[in-house]
Amino acid sequence: MSDAGADLLIVGGGCGGVAAALTALRLGLRVLLTEETDWLGGQLTAQAVPPDENAWIEGPHASPGYAEFRQRVRAYYRRNYPLTPKVAADPLLDPGLGIVSRLCHEPRVAAAVIDEMVAPWLASGRLRVLFEHRPVAVELVADRIRSVTVRAADGAEKELRAPIVVDATELGDLLELGGVEHVIGAEGRDDTGELHAPETADPMDQQAVSWCFALEHRPGEDHTGDKPARYDHWRTHVDPFWPGPQLSWVDVEPIGLRVRTRPIFQLRPTPDVPFDLWRFRRVVAAENFRDGTIDSDVSLVNWPQIDYWEAPLLGVGEQQRERALAASRDLSASFLYWMQTEAPREDGGEGYPGLRLRGDVTGTADGYAKAPYIREARRALTEFRVLEQHVGVEARGAGVGSELFADSVGLGHYRIDLHPSTAGRTYVDIESYPFQIPLGALLPVRVDNLLPAGKNIGTTHITNGCYRLHPVEWAIGEAVGALAAFSLQRARPPRAVRAEPRLLEEYQSLLTRTLGISLRWPEEVRTHHWKPESASRDAAVPTG
Repeated sequence: MSDAGADLLIVGGGCGGVAAALTALRLGLRVLLTEETDWLGGQLTAQAVPPDENAWIEGPHASPGYAEFRQRVRAYYRRNYPLTPKVAADPLLDPGLGIVSRLCHEPRVAAAVIDEMVAPWLASGRLRVLFEHRPVAVELVADRIRSVTVRAADGAEKELRAPIVVDATELGDLLELGGVEHVIGAEGRDDTGELHAPETADPMDQQAVSWCFALEHRPGEDHTGDKPARYDHWRTHVDPFWPGPQLSWVDVEPIGLRVRTRPIFQLRPTPDVPFDLWRFRRVVAAENFRDGTIDSDVSLVNWPQIDYWEAPLLGVGEQQRERALAASRDLSASFLYWMQTEAPREDGGEGYPGLRLRGDVTGTADGYAKAPYIREARRALTEFRVLEQHVGVEARGAGVGSELFADSVGLGHYRIDLHPSTAGRTYVDIESYPFQIPLGALLPVRVDNLLPAGKNIGTTHITNGCYRLHPVEWAIGEAVGALAAFSLQRARPPRAVRAEPRLLEEYQSLLTRTLGISLRWPEEVRTHHWKPESASRDAAVPTG
């Protein structure tokens, strides 16, 4: 079956894909969007990861579409939830009072809000969404994508076409399917010159994935499930870079790599462990709601104990990838079973059988996320590659600030945060400056009508660590959606926009004047760098 008629085809409905669609629609395009799950939103929804954000996310330099999303989340809770009057009146309402962000919310709420954002475009017919469709083939003719074939859950296939195609998939699938130049894993220092890169390239050095899940705690009840298949393996296996089995409260602090003990519930904070795991990514704080309405917190488990680093997802066959994903789910299930049955409690006992999965929060029957949390994708070889030397504090020097890009199309910030990898590497978690998103990193070196809009842009293994989080991916999507509209309206390929100064100036004017997108941080922000001692609810903790 063939499907044509759209101006823009976006494959992947995560943060970048949604932002690209909304921006392109606002600028007059007809958009066809596909998504592998039945929820739009990616990290925010199907992967069940509360947003990892920067310290300036509430300010005027946040991506306007992402700022609208955050405002709508707060409005959704005010409209629909039994909040206390004080909480409802708070302009910075935070439903979960979690540590990782100043807006910790349920995945199902994020999905509902995104549905509201796309609703008028669906009604107009200018947006079509194909849920539960994944890409299986790409036809490339003369350095242009002619069509993308997607397959539905029932096996039916559709051939989709549009003048410009956006790869917003979680793993950069169109790059591989279309034979588009790309890289996986870690580049070598002999190539990039980056301080924290390995000496030589290692394609199998890929960040851990995590299969997240939602929990509530009901003391006095027993919600213990069946013992997972590989429970004994996870209970005893110790990797060389880890202090013990993952089924433990003992883990590694990412920045200083010191061993620490951080339990799920902690009666009293300490200087070494200022907050417990339960509060870390809590998305429902019962104290925010009127008495007698919500009697249990809900927390999202995206903790070090469920980081799966045993095998990679990229550069391997489909069967190997499926085995790795199954093992990731098994690790998550094993950690839950351990918490319910064997985890040491502060009162000297063992296990919290009252921990209960909340599938309603994740939109699943079993309580686990619809999809795994992906931290690293195939990365396109692009006209410009963002290196550690452009954004890293140590690489650039204290007080210098990030590199200024003449072709900036948006802003972002996060620490360079790499989780343990499938190559047996521990955390790499280092300071970065607030940075710009260069247009050159969105333009593949050869294919004219393909634009990456996620973790597949022209970063490296190192700089992906700060460009991969929710608000940055949304900002990338906005820039891509605007670029597609601008290119089609000018009848020029996207790469011409960067190559011709007049076109670049007009495109950047569209971003700033029409869409309200900031392209440069104030100097006092650009030269700022996050310090570990500033970690608090006033400076979000990098832990993605």
